Amino acid sequence: MTRVILFNKPFDVLSQFTDKGLEGSKRRTLSDFIDVPKVYPAGRLDRDSEGLMVLTDDGKLQARIADPRHKMAKTYWVQVEGTPDDAALEALRKGVKLKDGLTKPAKAQAIDEPYDLWPRTPPIRVRKSIPDTWISLTIREGRNRQVRRMTAAVGHPTLRLIRAQIGDWRLDGLESGTWRDA
Repeated sequence: MTRVILFNKPFDVLSQFTDKGLEGSKRRTLSDFIDVPKVYPAGRLDRDSEGLMVLTDDGKLQARIADPRHKMAKTYWVQVEGTPDDAALEALRKGVKLKDGLTKPAKAQAIDEPYDLWPRTPPIRVRKSIPDTWISLTIREGRNRQVRRMTAAVGHPTLRLIRAQIGDWRLDGLESGTWRDA
């Protein structure tokens, strides 16, 4: 029987079980949180991003989730610098020109700060003279640092990035650094 684990990855954690970086490195990995044999992450989440990761022991399911050819929707809560206007949100919806080409259309909307948000350690930088805004952004591709590059391209750099949903799997109250079987 296939095992599927949902994990809320904290900030500053590598989305892999071992750190093959610098020898003697103390960077945290999935193995600091998940002690389940033979499950592997279906996709990656940058070290400076937080939120939902799906792990499974089923290679075909893992490929279906991670491979952009399958176009599985991924929704992010993005705290951005400034207040995006309708034109910025519409640009995200239509597709943004990046150095590696035009992104596919996305779903984008301003949202209230998520109600069950956990504190980030360390906290984001706050500028008293520049407001910040939360947006929900759903994409169906997975380029390197794509969400951060998209928000920057429309003039609103990302301050905090949380993946909230992958396909039908959602964070739904899963605390940072914890996991549960799906």
